[in-house]
Amino acid sequence: MRKALFFALIITALLCQSCEEETHDARFKSLAHNYMEQTMAMHPEWATYLGDHRYDHLLNDYSEEGVFASRALNAAFLDSLKGIDLNKLSQVNQIDYRILHHQIKYNIFAADTLRSYEWNPMDYNVGGAIYSLIARDFAPLNERMKNVIARLNQVPEVVDAAKINLLRPPQIYTMTAIDQIKGTMAMIRNQLPEFIAETPELQAAFTTAQDTALESLEIFVGWMENELLEESTSSFRIGDEKFRRKLYYALESDFTKEYILEKAMVDLSKTQTTMFEIARKLYPDYFPGQAIPENQKAVIKAVLDHLAETRPNRDNIVERAKKFVDECTAFVREKDLVYVPEEPLEVIVMPEFQRGFSVAYCDAPGPLEKDAKTFYAISPPPANWTDEQVASLYREYNDYMLYNLSIHEGTPGHYLQLAHANKFEAPTMIRALFGSGTFIEGWATYAEQFMAEAGFGGPEVKMQQLKMRLRLIINAIIDQKIHTEGMTRDEAIDMMMNQGYQEEGEASGKWRRACLSSTQLSTYYVGNLEMNDIREKYTGKMDGNINLRTLHDTMLSFGSPAPKYVKEMMGL
Repeated sequence: MRKALFFALIITALLCQSCEEETHDARFKSLAHNYMEQTMAMHPEWATYLGDHRYDHLLNDYSEEGVFASRALNAAFLDSLKGIDLNKLSQVNQIDYRILHHQIKYNIFAADTLRSYEWNPMDYNVGGAIYSLIARDFAPLNERMKNVIARLNQVPEVVDAAKINLLRPPQIYTMTAIDQIKGTMAMIRNQLPEFIAETPELQAAFTTAQDTALESLEIFVGWMENELLEESTSSFRIGDEKFRRKLYYALESDFTKEYILEKAMVDLSKTQTTMFEIARKLYPDYFPGQAIPENQKAVIKAVLDHLAETRPNRDNIVERAKKFVDECTAFVREKDLVYVPEEPLEVIVMPEFQRGFSVAYCDAPGPLEKDAKTFYAISPPPANWTDEQVASLYREYNDYMLYNLSIHEGTPGHYLQLAHANKFEAPTMIRALFGSGTFIEGWATYAEQFMAEAGFGGPEVKMQQLKMRLRLIINAIIDQKIHTEGMTRDEAIDMMMNQGYQEEGEASGKWRRACLSSTQLSTYYVGNLEMNDIREKYTGKMDGNINLRTLHDTMLSFGSPAPKYVKEMMGL
């Protein structure tokens, strides 16, 4: 009798414990849902990006009051999270709790310390908010164009907020914003009428809204050119203290800047040595009868220069990229390296308002968007570039580098990984909303690596993959040296060209990008380190007997969380 009572008490205790755990999971699920709902309502442009179209008629509140309101919302939810016991959540909710907590802390840090709304005029470029309504056919065109009109009519409010908020931005930010907003104006002036022509009943309302937006943006550009540019005297360098804190949030990793730099310098030398070994084997075929130089850099540069002679031009690069993506996809399927999704991928010319930051990007549909295509966008050279500048661009992005780029942005890189991530299901949407840049960029650079290891494109593509690896290593080095150690433009360009074998145009563009961002360039190298660490630990766990398809599908099955969470979920 006492024994039966004892077991009954154990069962009761377990049931109560289970109820308590369910209560904590339910509370977290409710809190996460409420955070998502309130944040999207406060940031309608973000909601559109995610695929929630309830707020497509609104733009964000760019005023200082809007910034403070967002900060207050995050602070309130941070307090609410304290009432939930992390240890009593399920494993999936524990990870999403930590992701949400990390993101909220970063949002508060951004509002309190970074304060980009005061010094980054690019923040006030509404081109993306307009373009996102016409890029994909997620709703009838009539409905989308009504929302375009509504957003165009709100552009003056954005410009008013910018003119009040902006205080002595860095010059490079102002100059880039001027160019990008001129691109937005070109889209409003030239591209939107193509869509409104299919909805003539909206023509009158559109014309009024178009005039309103263009007039306001014209005033904005004129103000930046005539007043703000002269006042743009702040340094773009964020300094050591801010960089460290931002790096922690950007990477969601415990790696310090010192560890990253030390590791990068070692890998820089190792990668150069590997390139030399491959280049030495290719040299006799490319330069028959010539003695192989003893100088390592001379051999690598000669081989890379030879490869650069096979290159696209501004007229055929998009079609070439389409062909290369198809070849990459076929190779992945043939070698069974990872599951290839069926969602559509379209290679496009990069919209003008988004140029000036990178040569290419992958624009995947938001996690709430259903059955939408992914865009792999490539930027053409600026119209005012000289023939030599254009030639330099395409020497850098020669056919073999374009293969590597198509792996990175397309298959099996960003397109494939993000398509996998959008299939991930969990009790909350937190992981889908706040993907880790370290995981996303780490996977794409790791994809370049395992494709070359599998033999794709032969030693020529392997050379370009290693050159791209030099680039991501140098990205991490100059990222911190520019923002915390005063590295000059000449020093950065010299490292990129002489240590990374980059063309001058590529190096100049990366200098600009490094100035316009901080910590983001480190995500590539750190992410690559993390991906290889996952593979190494998994190989050890399986006593060396691994199937790459199984490993890769497992790595991609958890969404896009920081790599440390993937390791936890894989038991590594």
